[in-house]
Amino acid sequence: MKKILYLFLTLFVFVFALSSCNNKPKEEIKDDYTITVTAPNGAPAVALATLALNNKDNYNFIAGTAIASAFSSNSSDVVIAPINAGAKLYKNNKSTYRLAAVITWGNLYFASQIENFTLDTMKGKEIVLFGENTINAAVAKYVLEKNNIDCTFKYETDTAVTQSVLIQNQDKIVMVAEPALSAAKTKKTITSISIQDLYKKASNNAQFVQAGIFVKADTIKNHEKALSNYLLQLKEETDTLSTNLDKFAEASVSLELIPALPVAKTAIPNCNIKYKDAKDAKAQIEATANLCLTDFGGDLPVEEFYYSPF
Repeated sequence: MKKILYLFLTLFVFVFALSSCNNKPKEEIKDDYTITVTAPNGAPAVALATLALNNKDNYNFIAGTAIASAFSSNSSDVVIAPINAGAKLYKNNKSTYRLAAVITWGNLYFASQIENFTLDTMKGKEIVLFGENTINAAVAKYVLEKNNIDCTFKYETDTAVTQSVLIQNQDKIVMVAEPALSAAKTKKTITSISIQDLYKKASNNAQFVQAGIFVKADTIKNHEKALSNYLLQLKEETDTLSTNLDKFAEASVSLELIPALPVAKTAIPNCNIKYKDAKDAKAQIEATANLCLTDFGGDLPVEEFYYSPF
């Protein structure tokens, strides 16, 4: 009897010990790899401002015209860029960066110093656009056509140039993006018309996509945990923008992305910053692409172009 009891107790201790081992919390897989980011100045940079403020060495803010080099150099883990640019390079096998999310949605305006400036003022006039062969110009031309505005176009490289044209010429009509528009309004009396609002009325779509968050294939392969953590942090941070406007404004001014705090507080709500996973935004991406498929490389992006980190 004692022998049986001894065997029973031994078996009980063994089973309990085994159960305890199996129930130990699994050690979290950590990846201390530091994510590096390149983004164009403007609204995309504002979206990153609060994260970048205390980690400046990991962020590279460049002119919009230089963003193609960020893809070709393959040096940053994350590149913020116009979605059509990234899609076109990916389709032509000139980039391995995949789209993780949309971050800015329509921050374009027609603007002029002309008194009583309206859509009708634009009829028969020259409109100064920026971003020839990009979705920005395609959307502008689309809304003008839908409103029966017959006009001619002159193209400049980026919104910094059209902002300068707007400030220096009383009779010019330009397309300009935020926050450049709000900065211009501190210097001259300017009337603006939201291209986002015109697009919504013309297309029955709520908004068009602009800049996206692109992630490098090697980073996905080798440091997906660190990448996922970073993207989640960025999503959570931008989700608080409407309630933390002062925080984003102060960070943007400190990083010299926007010239002054009053300008930042006016401009940032109009930058239309919102993080949305690429796969969840697919319908809106395709609707925007269909305005001018040439800007996207001739076709809608393939399924592999979309990356889901969560």
